[in-house]
Amino acid sequence: MRFSHTISLSIFCLLVTISTVRSVPPQPPVRCDQTGCTVSSAYGTWPDRKTCKAANITYPTTEEELRKAVAYASERNLKVKTVTKFSHTIPKLACPSGSDAMLISTSKYNSVIEIEPDRLTVTADSGVSLRELIDKVEAAGFSIGTSPYWEGVSIGGLISTGSHGSSWSGRGGSVHDHVVGISLVVPANSSERYAKVIRLEEGRDDKLLNAVKVSLGVLGVISKVKLSIEKAFKRSITYNFTSDVALEEIFMEHGKRFEFGDITWYPSRKTAVYRYDVRSPVNVSGNGVNDFIGFQSNPILISKGVRALEKSLEASKSESGKCTTADTTLAYKKLTGNGLKNNGLLFTGYPVIGNQGKIQTSGSCLYSSSFRIDVSCSWDPRYNGLFFYETTAIFPLPRFRDFILDVKKLRDMKPERLCGIDIYNGILIRFIKGSKAYLGQGEDSVVIDFNYYRADDALTPRLNQDVMEEMEQMTFLKYGAKPHWGKNRKVGFFGVKQKYGPNFDKFLEVKNKLDPKMMFSSEWSDEILFGREGLKYDGCALEGNCVCSEDRHCSPSKGYFCRQGLVYTQARVCRFSSAKVSMA
Repeated sequence: MRFSHTISLSIFCLLVTISTVRSVPPQPPVRCDQTGCTVSSAYGTWPDRKTCKAANITYPTTEEELRKAVAYASERNLKVKTVTKFSHTIPKLACPSGSDAMLISTSKYNSVIEIEPDRLTVTADSGVSLRELIDKVEAAGFSIGTSPYWEGVSIGGLISTGSHGSSWSGRGGSVHDHVVGISLVVPANSSERYAKVIRLEEGRDDKLLNAVKVSLGVLGVISKVKLSIEKAFKRSITYNFTSDVALEEIFMEHGKRFEFGDITWYPSRKTAVYRYDVRSPVNVSGNGVNDFIGFQSNPILISKGVRALEKSLEASKSESGKCTTADTTLAYKKLTGNGLKNNGLLFTGYPVIGNQGKIQTSGSCLYSSSFRIDVSCSWDPRYNGLFFYETTAIFPLPRFRDFILDVKKLRDMKPERLCGIDIYNGILIRFIKGSKAYLGQGEDSVVIDFNYYRADDALTPRLNQDVMEEMEQMTFLKYGAKPHWGKNRKVGFFGVKQKYGPNFDKFLEVKNKLDPKMMFSSEWSDEILFGREGLKYDGCALEGNCVCSEDRHCSPSKGYFCRQGLVYTQARVCRFSSAKVSMA
C-alpha cells in the first residue's frame, strides 16, 4: 500500500491531537459460516465488485501442517488459494475457482524468525508480518535494506506481488531482489504423499528461484523466505517542497544521488516534493520515526466526513472545491513533515534521523487499543470511509521523461482537472533496480503511484475521469509501462504478457513444472497474469474493466461519452459533455 489521503481543513486540528492514537485493527480478510467462506480485500470491494467464495479454510502453524494442507487438496484435485492476515492486494489474486475450493491461511504460520549473523541472512515463516520481521532484525543489530512503504503485509505476500520501496543502490528497492532463498510447498504424486517442500537457494536454483520470487501465488504456497540483511544503519530525511519546473530533467539525478530518495509530484499545484533520504551511521544522534500521515489512525467520524465531502464535490462537479482541498492537504503535509517525527512524537524540523527499522515503513493505524474504538485506518470498509482506485506502473527509465512532459501538457490545458489526484498523494515517484525475477522489472526503472476517487456505485461516472483514464492509458499503452502486480484496475494488465517477453515464457515453464494440474490458478489470477480483456458491456469503462470503443461503454445517459484523449489522442476515454446532456 502505497497512498496518502485527503483531509479537509476542518479536521486538521483534530488530527494533530490524535496522531499517536492506536486504532481498531482491520477486520480479517476471511469470514466463514455454515455455507462456506467469503474472501475480502482490505478495502472491502474487489475490482469487479463480485463476492469471492471458497468452501473452507485451514490455518497451518508449522511447515508440516502446511504441507499436509496442500497434500489434502492435491489428493482430491481441489483448487487452492493462499490468503494472509492482511489481504492488501487490489486485484483478485486470492480468489479461488469452484464451489469446493480451499483456502490456506498463513496468518497463524508466523512463529519462526532465524537470523544468521555470519551469513547476513534472516529466514522467516511466510506469515510473519513485515513489522515483526523488521523489529526482530533490528533488535539483533541488523537492518533489512528495503521494504514497501506500508507495513501491513506478510513477508510471503509482499514478495509474491513485487512490493518495493525506493532505491537504485545495492540490491535495489524491490524486496524480492533481497531474497536469497525460498521454501515452497507444491503438489506431488502419491509416492511423495501428494505434496512436498522444495528449498531454493540463490546461486544454486536460480531458474526456479527467479520464478518464485514474484509468483502471484500461482506456483504453490510459500513456506519460508530468506532475505539478505546488513549491519544496522540509520537514515536522514529532509523533504523539499518546491516547484515542479524541470522535474523531467531532475528526477534521474535525484534517484542516483539519494539512496532512498523519492519524489511526490502534485501536478495541479505545480509542486514537487523531493525526499532527500540518505544512509547515516548507527551512532549518529537521532530517534526519528516515519509515521506517514496517510497511514495514521483517523477518527471514524472524520473518515466518514471526508468521504461525504468528496462525494459532494463529485456530485456538484466542483473542481474548485477539490483544488481547495488539495491546497489544504499539501499545506498540512508541509507543516507536519508528512508524518516524520524527530523524537517519535512530534515533528520539530529537518533533518529527521532514525533507525532504518523506524523509517523504512509505517502503518500505525493497524494496531489495536482496548481504550479507543472510535479510530481506524481511514479506508476501513466497515465505516464507509475513503474508497479509491490506485494506478501503479513501472516505467523503463528512458521513457519516463517524456511521460512527465505529457502529463504537464495535459495539466497545462486546465490544471484544475488534476486536483482529484492531488487531494490524495499526487503522483509518487520511486526508483527500483533491474531484477532477475521473471515477473520483475528487467531494467532500472521508475515507479509511479496515484490514487483517485471511486464511486459507491459501479455505474456512477467520476468528475474528470477522462483525465485519469488518459493518464492510465498513456502509462500502459503509449509508454509500455508494466503494472504492479498487487495494484491497478483491470485495464492496467491488458497485454501484460508481451511486456515481459521471453521471461514470461520462462515463468510459465516453471509454473507448468511445479503445478501441472493448475491447483493454484483461477479465472481471476489468469485474467491478471495473461492480461485478458474479456467482453465489453454497458458501462465497462467506468471502473477500468475495458477501454471504451463505443459511447455505451461509458454512461451516455449521464453525459459521459467515449472520446479520444487530449494529449495522447489514441486513448479512448469517458468524457463529460454538458451540451449533449442538454440536447438529450
